[in-house]
Amino acid sequence: QVQLVESGGGLVQAGDSLRLSCTASGRTFSSYGMGWFRQAPGKEREFVAAISWITGYTHHADSVKGRFTISRDNAKNTVYLQMDSLKPEDTAIYYCAASASYRGSWSANKADRPYYDYWGQGTQVTVSS
Repeated sequence: QVQLVESGGGLVQAGDSLRLSCTASGRTFSSYGMGWFRQAPGKEREFVAAISWITGYTHHADSVKGRFTISRDNAKNTVYLQMDSLKPEDTAIYYCAASASYRGSWSANKADRPYYDYWGQGTQVTVSS
């Protein structure tokens, strides 16, 4: 079993920055990819960013492109989400996800929730105007 633990959320003002972290632990961890999703009240969980654990390729949703950056530290089994120029519409619970079994290519499936086997408990990000 794999556990994902997120940290770094909080309450900030518009224009501020936050960095979220997600560390994987449990059985020997190997992954095809990790991602960040978010869910605002009354809305569906949506894709934010993904990174291939093997190649380091990244992909960001259009809504965060240029403001958010996903990165990884393989040695620490940790993925990060650097969030700059935050907006009130970024307010949501942010979830980390990991793909630990092959479910098709990363490039074709990286933004799809079913691609990921494991999910963290979520961390709240609130951006005030």
